[in-house]
Amino acid sequence: MGLIFSRLLSFIGLREEKINSHPANQILTPQKFNQLEKIIGVSIKDKSFYIQALMHRSFLEELEDEDKSNERMEFLGDSVLSLVVAEYLFKNFPNEEEGFLTKVRAKLVNKFALSDAAEEMGLENFILINQNLTHSFARAQKTVLSDAFEALIGAIYLDQGIKVANNFIHKTLIDPIVKNDEYLKDENFKSQLLEYAQANKIDAPNYVVINEEGPQHDRTFTIKVTLGDAFEGIGLGKNKKTAEQNAAKSTLNQIFK
Repeated sequence: MGLIFSRLLSFIGLREEKINSHPANQILTPQKFNQLEKIIGVSIKDKSFYIQALMHRSFLEELEDEDKSNERMEFLGDSVLSLVVAEYLFKNFPNEEEGFLTKVRAKLVNKFALSDAAEEMGLENFILINQNLTHSFARAQKTVLSDAFEALIGAIYLDQGIKVANNFIHKTLIDPIVKNDEYLKDENFKSQLLEYAQANKIDAPNYVVINEEGPQHDRTFTIKVTLGDAFEGIGLGKNKKTAEQNAAKSTLNQIFK
């Protein structure tokens, strides 16, 4: 009996040593978890949820086969986020139609809004990412941050429940955006320009790529848009969609000057 007990203690000791030596613990130290608790506003019950939520798939190269990235947690967090935002809009805009609610929800939960919220709370300091990718992190930063933010919501939901998750989403995302009325601003400049053309019986805007430069993985597009014979605008962007939006915005600024 004493031998069995001794072996059991030895096994527990080895397991704890394995957990403590896990590469994630070199980054997510007890101090880091204390900081995370302050951000969330509650005491963390199960750290494993948060480790998974903050683990970028690139970090898996440093771990064992049973470890998982934050993609599953991101899936869950995305659903919780969508529910909380939808409920907020449903209650606060009782006279608006489904189209308006869908449009505003998309504005609240897009990649840029989520990455801004993540950046404001300093979430990049907690993300587990392969050291070889730290230099390229800047290029993909908004995507990595927005994904981690959704995954963190999933972890909070599993660890604390919907009420705490709801409070966290309001505190870090909804309230700051609503305070500045940013969620009601229409930033689809292409759509606005098209509506202007239709209302004034002008042919639809014509977008043309006039320049491409830079290496294949980091190109910059220059697009020119013309609206009838009176207006035109130039826009730059890392992809054609962004360049078109900037060109449309430039044209609208001319129109409404």
